[in-house]
Amino acid sequence: MTLTKLEDTMKQTTTDTRFRGLLLVIVVAQVLSCAAVWSQDLTIDRDVIVQGDSDWDWTQARTATIPGRTPMLLTTMSRTAKVGSHGYFDVFISVSEDSGIHWSEPIAIDPLKRKRQPDGYDVVAGDLWPVFHAQTDKVLVTGKTFNFENGNKENILREQVAYAVIDPKSMRCETLNTVAMPKQDHAGKPIIAPNAGCHQRVHLQNGELLLPIRYQTDTKKRIYTSIVARCRFDGETLGYIEHGTEHRIDTGRGLYEPSVTEFGGEYFLTMRADDDAYVAKSSDGIHYSDHKPWTFDNGESLGSYHTQQHWVTLKGKLYLVYTRRGANNDHIMRHRAPLFIAQVDPNKLCVIRSTEQVIVPENHATLGNSGVCVISPREAWVTVAEGRVTQSERKGENNLVILAKITAP
Repeated sequence: MTLTKLEDTMKQTTTDTRFRGLLLVIVVAQVLSCAAVWSQDLTIDRDVIVQGDSDWDWTQARTATIPGRTPMLLTTMSRTAKVGSHGYFDVFISVSEDSGIHWSEPIAIDPLKRKRQPDGYDVVAGDLWPVFHAQTDKVLVTGKTFNFENGNKENILREQVAYAVIDPKSMRCETLNTVAMPKQDHAGKPIIAPNAGCHQRVHLQNGELLLPIRYQTDTKKRIYTSIVARCRFDGETLGYIEHGTEHRIDTGRGLYEPSVTEFGGEYFLTMRADDDAYVAKSSDGIHYSDHKPWTFDNGESLGSYHTQQHWVTLKGKLYLVYTRRGANNDHIMRHRAPLFIAQVDPNKLCVIRSTEQVIVPENHATLGNSGVCVISPREAWVTVAEGRVTQSERKGENNLVILAKITAP
């Protein structure tokens, strides 16, 4: 795509004059330095859904597609304070009805606004992941609750598996709910502060779903155990049925932010850890092999740590979305940029290094909290909100919610 054509496209897709000018400067010069990337076998086209402002950042942006004669795309995102690490406030929604060319102005979802509870806690939904549930024609949004004592002191021990239901026909969102979990796990340890924040899930053909969940077993030690729970959803209520193997390591914060996918009749689980990332495999979706550290196919460590990874399937190939060390990115917090994609060997459970491509280049902001939306067997979208822009090269700029369209030939 030529610069002239790109500028024309941006003019067509941006209605606000001030926004258009800023986008052309930032997006053309920095984010869209290569609008169509041809490397290995995937084409990657990047655009911007929305930008933050001087007071707020957008975070945890993820997209769902609603099928129809003209498919509708729905992106949820959290408005977040520019100071502190978990300053989550209201959840907003933006919609596109022309394949992501134009997006509506984000509007707050009233049932998902941050609200003061009778006990003095502010509670808000966060780390959300929306997916269309075909059997009920509803968008199921799963994640976690954030809980702030007197509106400012976060209490992680109050976290719960949170969900909300959106009717895409009316755009009505029901009240925020939480999933009732067992009191103990299979080892007899208490299930404390379970949540499904940023967890990629699988929808089964019978309408049930596989929802990864993490929890603590000790109120004094923040060490997470990760599981995959089989759940039922009837269009209104999300209920726990059972879970299988329990995955944990006793270093750092354990294993957390798990994400699951189905590929070739098998299931694959990736999990974050403080100093590494881990993978496991299953034949039934809830009972998994022993977890092992992610590596490249040459045996070297993948180098992904302290952030989440997610899955993409395109044209019969399984891919992993991740960030890692060793990409001239020592200036980025936890090496959370650039955002990569590479093919996975499903038998050896490793990443094929020669297939690695950059989804979104590093641009002095983190890109760790991404989401995947399946468009078709040969196309998937990755939505990612830039982390706080603090580096000197971009200090003071507004953060961007970036949409990367990934297409297989």
